[in-house]
This record gives sequence, C-alpha cells and structure tokens, in this order.
Amino acid sequence: MSPLPALPMSPHPAPGHPAMPRTRARSWPWLWGDKQGRQCPIAPDWGVPPPRHSGTSPGPGRGSESARDQHSVHGAPRGGSTQPGVWFPPILVPSRVPPEAVMEKDPDCCQDGAKTVPGAGLGTEGTETQLDDFVGAHPDYNEEEEEQKYFRRKRLGVIKNVVAASLAGTLTYGIYLGLLQMQLILHYDETYREVKYSNIQLEDIDHKVLMGINVTPVAALLYTPILIRFFGTKWAMFLAVGIYALFVSSNYWERYYTLVPSAVAIGMVIVPLWASMGNYITRMAQKYYEYVNYKEEQERVRAPRDACNAYIIIFQTIFYSCFHLSFVCAQMPMVFFLNNYLYQLNHTLFSVKHCGTLSHGTLTGFNKTVLQSLPRSVNLIVVESALMAAAFLAMLVVLVLCGAAYRPMEEIDMRSIGWGNIFQLPFKHMRDYRLQHLLPLFIYSGFEVLFVCTGFSLNYGVCTLGLEKLAYLLMAYGFSASACSSLALSMLRLRRQIPLLAGAIIHAGLLVLLFCWAPEPRQQAQAPLLYIVAALWGTGSTLNKTGISILLGMLYKNKERQDFIFTIYHWWQALAIFAVYLWSGLPMKAKLSMLLLTLVVAVGTYLWMERKLARRVEYRLPRLPRPRHKPCGYRYLEEDNSDETGSEDGGDQQDGRESPAGAARGDEQPREDGEQLG
Repeated sequence: MSPLPALPMSPHPAPGHPAMPRTRARSWPWLWGDKQGRQCPIAPDWGVPPPRHSGTSPGPGRGSESARDQHSVHGAPRGGSTQPGVWFPPILVPSRVPPEAVMEKDPDCCQDGAKTVPGAGLGTEGTETQLDDFVGAHPDYNEEEEEQKYFRRKRLGVIKNVVAASLAGTLTYGIYLGLLQMQLILHYDETYREVKYSNIQLEDIDHKVLMGINVTPVAALLYTPILIRFFGTKWAMFLAVGIYALFVSSNYWERYYTLVPSAVAIGMVIVPLWASMGNYITRMAQKYYEYVNYKEEQERVRAPRDACNAYIIIFQTIFYSCFHLSFVCAQMPMVFFLNNYLYQLNHTLFSVKHCGTLSHGTLTGFNKTVLQSLPRSVNLIVVESALMAAAFLAMLVVLVLCGAAYRPMEEIDMRSIGWGNIFQLPFKHMRDYRLQHLLPLFIYSGFEVLFVCTGFSLNYGVCTLGLEKLAYLLMAYGFSASACSSLALSMLRLRRQIPLLAGAIIHAGLLVLLFCWAPEPRQQAQAPLLYIVAALWGTGSTLNKTGISILLGMLYKNKERQDFIFTIYHWWQALAIFAVYLWSGLPMKAKLSMLLLTLVVAVGTYLWMERKLARRVEYRLPRLPRPRHKPCGYRYLEEDNSDETGSEDGGDQQDGRESPAGAARGDEQPREDGEQLG
C-alpha cells in the first residue's frame, strides 16, 4: 500500500501543534481510560492536522498502513491485538470522508489525532449544516397547513363538548323526571302503600320530597356563583349530575332518611346544574368562533361586536333540541313497565265530575287505587338499576367527554377576585335594566314548564284519556319541543325578537283556548285535540327557552359575567316553579289567568328593553375587580400573560376584562358610576 500523502497545514493550528510553541493539546482522560491524567494530544477541530511529535511519532505518511491494519474505520482494534488498559473511542466520520482520513495509532498508546484529506474537513459551517439537517424543519413541512389542522381539531373538540353536555343534560333530567313520576304514581296507590310500607306514611314522605325539591332552590342565589367558581364550570356540572345519581340510588331503600335528604340535595343543585350548563354552551360558542377566526387574533384584529352570535344561536339550538328529548326519555319507565299494572280509565276516573277549566286543585275525585296488580320488588329493582346505569353514564359523559370551559389560569383569575365579590355580583348585576326587563320572561318560563307537566297533563289529559295515556301526551310535548327547537335558527336571518314573540303568541292563544275549554271526563274522542295542544305548547315552550338563552348569550358576551347571568335566570325560573307548586290547589281558571297575565307583562317588558337598546340607553354594570394574587413566573406574568391566544392552547380570546382605567367593549360598556368592587 502506498503511504498517505502529507496533509497541508491548517491556517488555524490547534494547541499542541509545532506551529504554536509552548502549548499543549487539550485532553479528556476520563474518555480515554487514562486514570493518571496523562496528556493525550488530540486535535479538537475537524480539518486540523495532527501534531508532530519528536522522534517517536511517525510523520505524515509513515505508519499509516500499520495503523490501518490494526484499526478499523471507527477505531476498534482488528484481530484482537490491543494493548491492555487502553480503549480507543469510536470516531463519528461523515459518509463523505474516505477511510484513509480517519485515525492513526500512536505508539505511546495515545491517539495522535484525526488525519483528513484536503477538502473533506468539516468546519463550523459544516457542523451547523449537519445540525440543521438533524433538528431543522422537515422540507415538506407546511406551517400554515399544520396550523389549519390544529384549529380544525380544536373546533371538532368544541362540537364534541356541546354534544356531550347536551346528552348528559338529557339523560340526567329524563332519569329524574321518569323516576319521580313512577314513584309518585306507585305511592299514590293506597294498596301499594298498605301492603309494602304500611307504617312509614309514604304520602307524608312524598309531600316532604316535593317540598325539598321545590323549596330548596329559593336559597340557590346565595351559593351557586361560589360553587361554580370554586369547582369550575365542568366540575360543577359533574357534581350536580352525581347528586342526581344519588337521588336515583336512594330509591332502592325507600325510607324517610333516604328519600328526603336526597330530595333536598336535588333541590340544592338544580340551579347550579342548569346555570353551569347554560354558561358552558355559551362559552363553547365563543371558543368555536375564536378557533374559526384564529388569524384575526394572531394579527390583533378587533373582532366585530356581534361576531359570535351565529355560533351562540346554533349551539343553544343543539342543546335544547337534545334537552327536550328528556321529556320523552322520562316516559320510558311508564311505557315499558308501569302501564302493565294500571287500571283502565273507567275505574280510575269513575268519580271525576269536571275536567279542564271547571276543575279545582289536582284532578279532584281521582280514584285512590290505580294499580290492578302490584309490581314485584325484583322488577322494580331492575327498572331502578337501569335508571342508575343511565345516571352513571351521564356522569361518565361529563367526566370523559366534556372539556373545560376555561383554561386553568382563567379559572384562577375568576376565583381570585374574592369570595365576597363573587357573592355580591349576582345581586349587583340585577341593577342592569336589561335583566330587570327580562325578569317577567324568566318567571313565565318557570310557570309554563311546570304547568304543562301538572296542570294541563292531569286536569286536561288524564281527566279525559286516563292515566295510561299520560306518557304519550308528554311524549308528544317532548317530540314537538325537540323538533321545533330548530325554529330558533331563524334568528340567523330574522331579528331576535321574532322567535320569542312567536312562542309568546302561540302560548297566549293556547291559554285562551284552555280557559274556555272544559272537556268531558272519559271522552277519548277528544284525544286528537289534546295531542295538538300538547305539540303546540311544546313549540311555544322551546321558542321561549331557546330564545332566552340565546338572548342572554348575545347581551352578555363577557366570559367573566356569564355564570352570574345564567344563575340569575335559572334562580328566577326556580322561584316560579316553587310558586306553581304552591298554587296547585287553586281553581284552573285562576291558574290560567295568572299565566296569561305574566305572559303579557313579560312580552311588554321585553319589547320595552329592545326599544331602550335601539335608542342606545346606557345600562349599568358593576365593574369586575382585578385578580388579587401576585402572579410570578414565566407562565403567568402580570403584563404579559403566557396563556393568551397562540401561546399554548391557541384559543381563548382575552375578551372584556374591565379595569378601572380600561373600558369594556360593545355591550359590556358600564356607566361612569359603575361600582368598583373589592
């Protein structure tokens, strides 16, 4: 073999090179196994020729052949001939460097250095090129396309959250209504009470259960905002659904100490559940808009004032389309189980003399025995177990499928304004004339939903068709309400007043009809008219409820106010339901008159509010206090919040946090005398 040619000198010799006297090459003895720390000259830079030692080390071109015989390209010994105690480390050689330019073996058992051929050395630029090839962006990587895919996944996640929350609300309310209806019918039968629970006074227990469910929400305004802020929107929903499941489990062992406490617990979480649900759906609509228009946020372009209204309309419509199916789900225990044990109408309605507008109280004269045979306890346990499984499914849907409405740092901000301020803010928001004008509409929303489930269904439906047809009457109401929820989408093209006024007109006409109609008992020929009235009532009811939720989302876009607003709405609705429970003994004409009067007042005050908004009359909103904590660290800076859009989650818009000096945007503009809390 011919010896290697002599290599030219580098313009920048390494330490230890003869061109640099009084210098020594750097060494790392722990890499070479030299525990005594002997200096092992090595050229640290690629392309620098090895140092020439005096006498012992072969010069350039000498000994290369023996070195090649002893060592492979990577410095490993060939043929097992190595000197004890010396390990030759592998040298990473790029593929473009020939084998002749690798390493030579030093007679003193130290590595002389790397010999390279001209033009094959890797300088600083070559190293950077290799590093860029290794960790740099893929040549086919399209940043804009990947960004679009990311936000598409975010939007699909929001849709998944809305569908999951709607499904959980449907299951929860359907299970609650179905179980309560089945138990009230069973406990009404005096034979069932005497045979199974002769000494525990089930009638008195049922009365206290209904009191616990309807009276407890009166105090909900005091704790609902604190509960939602403490647990967060998603976990408040999960807690409430879990308490509904607890109510189902208490019916396995029907005693005073199981039924009444669980009913009180249900009453405590009614307002938190539906307030957090309304807040959750509205927040998802806002997040969906932010994910659709993420480029506006990145470019710091201010969004139009009513930009997210379309998504609020669509998402609330989806929610109420699913929610009203709960009235259908609630009838499943009665259709598939309880109807097999009921007497026919000729027995149950034998003593009933008046129906409809001539009736007093709740179906006066109804027979005390409605069961022709008592259901077996095993069958009851099977039905309750199915309801319990559905309740657990609702809990799992909220836990697994529902994402958070706010990011963790936003929830910390919302809590850190102080619990005293959180307690006061719902009351101070009610000084806003918009909410004051909507209060009659909130009250009527509570009146009408309980009236259709008790007054109309019993004094008109059961009185005419019998108890066995009650389930089908309420199913007609539920199907109609669910199907007609899509009519709220007309707000996308029409003015928002039109769906609300349409629902009010439908209910006003039906109230006048019911006021003048007294059907004959046991006359099944009037069944078609009753089903039509139930379906039309469902249409008006869904336009009312969907329209109110959409209206609140449009008027109060600030995400830090929405839990207060929906708490106020559902609290007034709960008060109205309690009032309907109290007046259950009044004549039907008195009930219909109060409903019609409330509806007229609600429509008048709503139109007055819309007129004020059209004239740009200023409204009063309390200022939201700034968080009291002292943020620190890179994740949460006082002036530069690392959680804003584009940093991690890429989604939530920092909208409308009012500071004493800053003004809120659009509909969130407070008056000058707005109070600064805290």
